[in-house]
Amino acid sequence: MRIDCITTFPAMFDSIMGESMMKRAQEKGLLEFHAHDLRDWARGAHRKTDDYPYGGGCGLVMMCEPLFAAVESVLGYEAGALPEARAGHDGSTRIIFLAPQGKVFDDEMASRLSTAERLVFVCGHYEGIDERAYSLADDVISIGDYVLTGGELASMVVIDAAVRKIPGVLGAERGAETESFSDGLLEYPQYTRPATFRGMEVPEVLLSGHHGNIDEWRRAQSLARTERLRPDLLI
Repeated sequence: MRIDCITTFPAMFDSIMGESMMKRAQEKGLLEFHAHDLRDWARGAHRKTDDYPYGGGCGLVMMCEPLFAAVESVLGYEAGALPEARAGHDGSTRIIFLAPQGKVFDDEMASRLSTAERLVFVCGHYEGIDERAYSLADDVISIGDYVLTGGELASMVVIDAAVRKIPGVLGAERGAETESFSDGLLEYPQYTRPATFRGMEVPEVLLSGHHGNIDEWRRAQSLARTERLRPDLLI
C-alpha cells in the first residue's frame, strides 16, 4: 500500500511513521509513505494556504486552489483534471478528508481501507476547508465527536488502524483478527508472567493448557466485558 498525506505540517508524521509497526511495515515493503507540504502548491511569496471566510466569521479557511493542485499533482493528473477524471474509478485509490461532518471511523472502515492500493489523506487545519474541496473526497471521516487543531492527528489514527490490518504487518499472523471490535465485541482480558502479583492471580483456566476451556472462557469474558462497558455494541 502507498499512503500520501497532504498537510501544512509534514514533520508531524516523522515520529509516528518512523517508529514501531509503521516503521516495520515500510521496512518489509508492505507500506510506502509520503508526507507532502501543501505550501509547495500555494501561490505568492508567502505560500498562503488559508484566507478569511466569505461572509465573515472567526478564523481562517483553507483555500481550495492549493488543495486541488496538490491532489492532482500527487496523483499524477494534469491541472484541472479532477474530480471528473476519477469518475467511475475502481476504488483502488481513495482520497480521504478528515472532518467533523464525516462518517465516524470504526473497525469495519479500517478493514475496508486496508485493502486499498493507495490512500491519499488531505489534512485540514485552521477554521475549516473551503467546501468546494470536498468534491475531491471519496471518504470524509471523523474519529469522534470532538474537534482537533488539524487533521494530522486524525489521519494518523486512521492510518495506524488500517495499516496494522495489512497481512504481514503484525508479528502475530492472526493478531488483528482477535482484537476488540474485530467480531463486534471487546477483547477478553489478557495476562502474562508472573502468575501471581501483589495478591492478584491469573485465572486458573489460562494456566490449564486446555484450549477448549480457554476459548470458552475468553468468549464469555468478551461478552461480559462488552455488556458491562459497551452495551451499545450488543444492540
